[in-house]
Amino acid sequence: MKLVIFAKSRRFVFAIAIASCFVQVHSTSNETDKSALLAFKAGIEDPLGVLSSWNSTVSPCQWYGVGCSRRHHRVIALNLNSQKLSGSISPHIGNLSFLKALCLSNNSFHHVIPPQIGQLHRLRLLQLNDNSLTGEIPKNISGWSSLLALTLGYNQLSGEVPPEIGSLVKLRILLSGENKLTGSVPSSIGNLSSLEELYLYTNYLGGSIPWAVGQLAKLRKFALEDNRLSGTVPSSLFNLSSLVSFDVAYNRINGSLPTTTGFRLPNLKFFSIRKNQFVGSIPLWIPNNATNLQILQLGLNKLSGNVPSFQSLHNLQLLDIETNHLGSGGSGDLSFFCSLTNITSLTRFSIVENRLGGHLPECIANLPITITQLGLGFNPIIGEIPRAIGNLVNLEILHMGNNSLSGAMLFDVENLQNLTILDLSNNNLSGVIPSSLQNIKKLFKLYLEGNHFHGHIPSHLDKCQGLGYLDLSNNNLNGSIFPVVKTLLYLNLSHNHLNGALPAKLGQIDHLSELDISGNMFDGEIPSTLGDCNALVVLVMKDNHFQGSIPQSISSLRSIEALDLSNNNLSGEIPKFLEAFDYLQFLDLSYNDFEGMLPTEGVFKNMSATFIAGNNKICGGIPEFRLPQCISRDSKSKGVARKLKLVLSITFGLLGVVLVLIFLYFYWLKKKKTKEPTSSSIVDTWPNLSYGTLLKATDAFSSTNLIGVGSFGSVYRGMLQENGTNVAVKVLNLTRHGALKSFKAECEALKHIKHRNLLKVLTVCSGIDYNGNDFKALVYEFMVNGNLEEWLHPSPILVDANESSKNLILIQRIKISIDIAFALDYLHNQCHSAIVHCDLKPSNVLLDAEMVGHVGDFGLARIIFESTSYTSINISSAGLRGTIGYVAPEYGMGSVVSIEGDVYSYGILLLEMFTGIRPTAEIFKENLNLHIFVEVALPERVLEITDPILVREVESYAGESRKSALQDCLLMIYGIGIACSVGVPRERMSITDVAAQLCSIRDKLHAAGLRG
Repeated sequence: MKLVIFAKSRRFVFAIAIASCFVQVHSTSNETDKSALLAFKAGIEDPLGVLSSWNSTVSPCQWYGVGCSRRHHRVIALNLNSQKLSGSISPHIGNLSFLKALCLSNNSFHHVIPPQIGQLHRLRLLQLNDNSLTGEIPKNISGWSSLLALTLGYNQLSGEVPPEIGSLVKLRILLSGENKLTGSVPSSIGNLSSLEELYLYTNYLGGSIPWAVGQLAKLRKFALEDNRLSGTVPSSLFNLSSLVSFDVAYNRINGSLPTTTGFRLPNLKFFSIRKNQFVGSIPLWIPNNATNLQILQLGLNKLSGNVPSFQSLHNLQLLDIETNHLGSGGSGDLSFFCSLTNITSLTRFSIVENRLGGHLPECIANLPITITQLGLGFNPIIGEIPRAIGNLVNLEILHMGNNSLSGAMLFDVENLQNLTILDLSNNNLSGVIPSSLQNIKKLFKLYLEGNHFHGHIPSHLDKCQGLGYLDLSNNNLNGSIFPVVKTLLYLNLSHNHLNGALPAKLGQIDHLSELDISGNMFDGEIPSTLGDCNALVVLVMKDNHFQGSIPQSISSLRSIEALDLSNNNLSGEIPKFLEAFDYLQFLDLSYNDFEGMLPTEGVFKNMSATFIAGNNKICGGIPEFRLPQCISRDSKSKGVARKLKLVLSITFGLLGVVLVLIFLYFYWLKKKKTKEPTSSSIVDTWPNLSYGTLLKATDAFSSTNLIGVGSFGSVYRGMLQENGTNVAVKVLNLTRHGALKSFKAECEALKHIKHRNLLKVLTVCSGIDYNGNDFKALVYEFMVNGNLEEWLHPSPILVDANESSKNLILIQRIKISIDIAFALDYLHNQCHSAIVHCDLKPSNVLLDAEMVGHVGDFGLARIIFESTSYTSINISSAGLRGTIGYVAPEYGMGSVVSIEGDVYSYGILLLEMFTGIRPTAEIFKENLNLHIFVEVALPERVLEITDPILVREVESYAGESRKSALQDCLLMIYGIGIACSVGVPRERMSITDVAAQLCSIRDKLHAAGLRG
């Protein structure tokens, strides 16, 4: 759009050039001009030879690109646009004292604009755009009183826009976009009463738009997009009836658009405020009075309220209102659709990521068929997809993902022959995937994941010869065959019910970079042809039934970055060729049946990137894995001989104890008969409770004792009848995928750790229930004060009328934050091997009777564990993400878990504890998050962002010095939270330093007389 706007302004520039640059005579010119031009030529390179006519024997008026006056034969124009010239602009150019037009655009001039250019007082046109000029805009420009057009765009200019620009009273065009200008827009621009076009886009300009700009009565085009502007837009700008285009997109402007209906902008064609921080409603003067609008971009703001009718905008081509807070989720939110039916020029329309709910209206059938892009995703839209969507035959992109749509895909898909992207992901769609998709020859991206589709994958999708991205994950698809589309770049079939062997034709997908078939029932061996997919970067095959060894052909996948084969039945040795994968950053081979020596080079040198848990027959590796040493064949033979001698020597001794063994055997049988149906603990060092004991303790797992529900099970309150101990019993839901793995992980982790700030496990139960089903549970010490989530965000519905509301005072929050820091410090730095919690959040922090914090829920937290007897426990790729809002940003980009990820979660948790704001609150959209919210508020608005409960506490203390001390403590706490939650992991504060600083803050408060 910038090019369209600028192209028309160039017509005016070129008109000046024609008038000024080609006035040539054949008389002798002034020697000063000749010397200046020859000096200019000497400083540049001329690959096309366009300056070959510039020599001392010919008059400059006969030189290429030079224009002279008719009367005095002085050089008045120099036009060398688009001649591939390079070098620097000579300062001697300032000696061309009669010059009116200097046109050097679209070349490769570099270095600075010489300040001598300010001496050209007769200039009417200065055109230096599209070069590589650096330095600042000359400040000695006040003498250019006749200048009509100044174009400096598309260079590398820096510094500020000089306020002297306001002296160019005849200036009609100012172009300085696509540079590196800083500072603010000078208010002196308001003096340019003749200015028609102002282009300062794509710089680093800050501050607010000057009020004086609204005085430019002739202003037609206003383009300040892609800067760092803030503040509000002067309402006077919307009174400029001459405006044709208005663009302030991609800034930080706030406030609301003026709602006065008297604004009339009859010439306005382009209006964009995209990606700012505007609030309020869409003012009615836009659709009612700016009736010539062609482009309307209001997306990525914070606009709210109803969407008005657009029926008066007959020329509208693009309507963008996505990523706002529009609508209420009600049934009438989408009624404005009907106002678009007569806009025959509309091609792009997006309401993605709003609150627009209800059913899609019937009038969607009458939308103009000119629409090529339709975005309706990320809204609470319900009901079936109207069949009439198939009437929009020119659609190229249809985005309806992340709604609540239901029913089958009954619209006429085959009518959409121009469709390149179809996104219906994460809805409640059901039925079978229509085979008619195969008829859409241009389809490039097909996203149907996160629905309830069943049946087979259409077998003829391979007819979509241009299909590059196919995601059918998280459905109920079955069958043993899936189509092999040779053009695929990305294929995700995970978490379905697909079975059978992988087709050998998979190797024909030459350019496939990501393949995920995890969470299915595939079996057989990994096909050797998979090695032909040598463009693979990510290969995830976990949670299936693959068997056999890793084929040698996989050694061809030299570009692989992530390889996950965990939770299968693979066997044999771990191939050494994996050592040579230079780009491999994540390798998970856990829970298979591998044996032999673990390689030691490449990715195997990084314990945090390699996961091998659940393979009990492997040995060797780097010392950090703490695996047994591998035994050679000779050593094995000698060992067998020694064992044989030992057996022979004790055989006769055993005869003497036969009677004792028989006695013990009968004693064991007697005990077994009296024992109820349970099995022993998987952790030998812990005592075991039976299923029946837990059944009695929880009143048959009564709903009245239910105190929490997690990803893999439920938690009940109970009392052990033997000793009257109150306990919390976490019962695993073994039908959930990953629950058994979670149980094993938590058992192994908690067997090796013990700390006053970690939730204490009393025992486990691993057996069968009275129905013969597997039963597994963990029994914890009961925490009478619940979890931190309940104290930070108490629900008024759950609080008893006679019970005082749950409020944490300042010193309590500090102490709890110290408890959590101590727990993390122990896990990260004081265990035999570091343990990463991966899911730190308020609901996983439990509080005892003394309000001491205890970190818990290791199994649900999906830990990575390393110890002397257990090398590591890996997690699924989905598990790596933790909980939205608390999860470290690098996990979303595929990074392996690390202690720095826990520190990030702790930082967010700390900020939440003192602001009282969840990191998932609705105020956090786009690039705003809790970290930034706090960072930009400090130090001036520290109390403004603090939990009102704490603010009232601070204000209740007498004495300004004490209040000041409390505010200083809050500032330090926020500083710690910010330092922990920075985006770059290596820049985060260590948890040891966090604990030390928080203890120091606590001590200062104690010294000030504040105790809890």
